[in-house]
Amino acid sequence: MDADLTPDQRRRKDAFIAARGYWRPWTDVLLRTHPEFLERYARYAARPAEAGPLPARTVELVYVALDASATHLFASGLALHIGLALDKGARVAEIADVLRLATAQGLHGTFGGVRLLMDELAATGASRETALTPEQAALKTRCGELLGECPDALDLLLRDDPVYVERLLDLLDCPAPGEGLDETTRDLIDIALACCFTGYDEAAGRAAIRRALAHGVEVPAILQVLKMTAHLGVHACSVGLPALAAEANARASP
Repeated sequence: MDADLTPDQRRRKDAFIAARGYWRPWTDVLLRTHPEFLERYARYAARPAEAGPLPARTVELVYVALDASATHLFASGLALHIGLALDKGARVAEIADVLRLATAQGLHGTFGGVRLLMDELAATGASRETALTPEQAALKTRCGELLGECPDALDLLLRDDPVYVERLLDLLDCPAPGEGLDETTRDLIDIALACCFTGYDEAAGRAAIRRALAHGVEVPAILQVLKMTAHLGVHACSVGLPALAAEANARASP
């Protein structure tokens, strides 16, 4: 397909591959329709990886989490970044651990919804708070030890269904298969999943950042991950440009 590329297009393609490590059909369409944007995107998207303290394998693990997130589910990007993560030295057990953390992202909606319910109950005077039983209090203590703090929605969940909370904590505390992620990488994955615009949850993001800082994660590493979360926006091009090319070609055909 490169036979018809101009010298300038070849230069831009080589620069993109050097910056991002891949070439896909959508980038080929963009090269031919908007080459200047392609080049500027490559420089922009490469900056967090090349300027931050995180190793390349950790960068790819963050991208795996973002593409695997139930708020995004970008299958082709997920396959790409799993391959790149393995190429950069990530272990299969680490990638499986990333996917486990992404599974827990659904809790953001549960906790957020329970907080709304609590606010409405308080507003109508219908809130009936009672003291936690010793068993419920023990679960709350376990939650604090596991997460570094307890979501403010936990008490209502404990009163309603402590068995659910117990099984939830068991799920979050499940050991990784083999050698899973280290604590710092887990914290960074949690930040990415909570702060990405496709699944943004302020309370979860704040808790994840607070937990990371308490564990000694450096600010430049957190900032690097936060910059990476914006890259999912380019999937508008990843999905849209091949569709545009197909439609344009169909209309041009006799």
